[in-house]
Amino acid sequence: MADPRIDKLAGLLVEYSVGIQRGDRVIIEGDTLSEPLLTAIYANVLKAGGHPFILSTPPGIEEIFYKNATDEQLNYIHQPRKLALETYDAHIAVWGEENTRALTNINPSRMAIHRKARSELMKIVMKRAAAKELRWTAALFPTNAAAQDAEMSLSEYEDFVYGACLPDMNDPIGYWQRFSSHQQKIVEWLKGKREVRIIAPETNLRLDITDRPFINCDGKFNMPDGEIFTAPLEESAEGHVYFTYPAIYGGREVSGVRLWFAGGKVVKATAEKGEEFLHKTLDTDEGARRVGEFAIGTNSGITRFTRQILFDEKINGSFHLALGMGYPESGSKNESGLHWDMVCDLRSGGEIWVDDELLYKDGKFAIS
Repeated sequence: MADPRIDKLAGLLVEYSVGIQRGDRVIIEGDTLSEPLLTAIYANVLKAGGHPFILSTPPGIEEIFYKNATDEQLNYIHQPRKLALETYDAHIAVWGEENTRALTNINPSRMAIHRKARSELMKIVMKRAAAKELRWTAALFPTNAAAQDAEMSLSEYEDFVYGACLPDMNDPIGYWQRFSSHQQKIVEWLKGKREVRIIAPETNLRLDITDRPFINCDGKFNMPDGEIFTAPLEESAEGHVYFTYPAIYGGREVSGVRLWFAGGKVVKATAEKGEEFLHKTLDTDEGARRVGEFAIGTNSGITRFTRQILFDEKINGSFHLALGMGYPESGSKNESGLHWDMVCDLRSGGEIWVDDELLYKDGKFAIS
């Protein structure tokens, strides 16, 4: 018997997150393990009058690619994919991995080559999204691999995933609309502010946010959602930060990450595990050592680390930085093939000050 939450989530993605209208051309992309959700999304797009185009890949494809591709193939961009991203109206991505560690032993230099080549596609998506020419969203289909990473059974993980996306099963769209209104009040308070200072264990970091807007993440670009973010001025980051949770990228886990910034750039980086991968990834390109995003997690249904960044970056009581590419709508001018989110828990002794006013303390907003 099909889980009714799958169709509820599909409907939320199609109707609310990307708002499919009659005639919209829609890319639906995901792993074959996500077939139940992909199929439900396809059906909902058809019901909305859109034209769905599915791109589905079997497990293990990325590993085969990185193990066998020549440098020419690592740098190659498929023109049909580029054309679709340049011309389609919406893109819905679904993650559902069979093995989240499949790329653990891949040479990070090979991954960096391909990531740098794909930066062209990332620019297209971000530029069109900022211009409201492309609506996109990402979601996750719960699999045993993700459940194991989160140290849960599959049924427990399904409850966690759907609970974070569908807190109100009877009115999921209404919930996210109310969430958006509440969060917008914080965004309004932040308008016109100039400096952010983050203080936490082993962390003292300053960021200049002058003329950089905060964005209300309310379920349009990710599902689940729950964050507010901006792009600090590219040369402004000063100080040091320790990330509480492991930073995971491309299936590689780097734990105990400590970064030191000067003039906006990472000048020193250490890790308790995966330090070589950290260094090679930071060398992806010039923009990889700069901050593309500063964000505060606000989803009250996400309170624990699960090794899945779609959820972990929204942990209620946390903040995260993304190294590399920033979003144009937040004012970012940083360009990179990298966008690597790293999360820090603020629930035990953390503070965020904005223009010498206390915004956040011990994982809760301090403003009324």
